Amino acid sequence: MFQNIGVPGLILILVIALIIFGPSKLPEIGRAFGSTLREFKNSAKDLMTDDKEEKKEKVN
Repeated sequence: MFQNIGVPGLILILVIALIIFGPSKLPEIGRAFGSTLREFKNSAKDLMTDDKEEKKEKVN
């Protein structure tokens, strides 16, 4: 999804976010985004693990 965004694109996104939200809100938004992303990755990993276990049970 973000594979085609280079360094200039990231800088542009950060500048726009700085203009919209201001410097005081950016750390809070970054933490919220990071925790949401971490939660999503953990959920996806759990789903993959459950799927693998389910396939093993079907084989046995």
